[in-house]
Amino acid sequence: MPIVIDKEIPAYKILTDEKIFVMDSERAFLQEIRPIEIAILNLMPTKETTETQLMRLLSNSPLQVNVTLVKTSTYNAKHTDKNHLDRFYKTFEDVKNNKFDGMIITGAPVENMDFESVAYWKELEEIFDWTTSNVTSTLFICWGAQAALHNFYGIKKHPLKEKCFGIFAHQRIRDGVAEPLMRGISDEFHMPHSRHTIIYAKDILHIDDLRILAYSKKAGASIIKSRDNRRVFVTGHMEYDRETLKNEYERDLEKGLDIKPPANYFADKEMKEVKMNWTSTANLFYINWLNYYVYQVTPYDINKI
Repeated sequence: MPIVIDKEIPAYKILTDEKIFVMDSERAFLQEIRPIEIAILNLMPTKETTETQLMRLLSNSPLQVNVTLVKTSTYNAKHTDKNHLDRFYKTFEDVKNNKFDGMIITGAPVENMDFESVAYWKELEEIFDWTTSNVTSTLFICWGAQAALHNFYGIKKHPLKEKCFGIFAHQRIRDGVAEPLMRGISDEFHMPHSRHTIIYAKDILHIDDLRILAYSKKAGASIIKSRDNRRVFVTGHMEYDRETLKNEYERDLEKGLDIKPPANYFADKEMKEVKMNWTSTANLFYINWLNYYVYQVTPYDINKI
């Protein structure tokens, strides 16, 4: 089944060229089925890139998925064309009376700041609380995961001496409990990370409502969920493309920052070829989330969420 998006959005042509099944909203309107409604609160500066990456993963399930892009109203993005935001994004005020089967809240390049110092923090707190009654399951990514863990559970993020930057091995936590979210994912898998702060497992273990599903010696607790499956926290970036870390590395070099090449990322000494070893995990993870945590548990009447 396709992902349903506005055919004028740049991601539509990109995904169509990749032979990914997308459908414009006019055609989807004629379908006599109830699509899954997914909201994406995109806090990343490279919004067009991030929305395409997430839509690519959402399109791989057999479900028809309607995507609503959401932006903050208390902070104006500086790196995305205003016309793009006006055409394709809604504010939280626009959607707060709606219900969604699922929601994704992305990371943001503000992890060195105190949460309360972030310009849109008050609005984000309101959105976090709103998800508890208006969304069946919410997926929080990177800084978005750290912020949500802080908001709901008071968990702290800790500064790193050196940026966690690269592709790192992760271990599934096998505690005898069958976990649909991790179905089909290997005991050891890889995930990109790009951040200056970390969540320690020891700060999570005493919280009964949370369960750690995967852990990395370098990147810390990496996949965490609430007991009722309504909150999923991923501290890395499964959605990243082949070139994303390369682009971030070159950007920081141009800024004159003291940055090392991303670890376990380049396949050659010249740093031209990328060893991409995380996409199968990413696709399985998003399919599992959509199927087991969204589609199979969300009510047919979306207003009953």
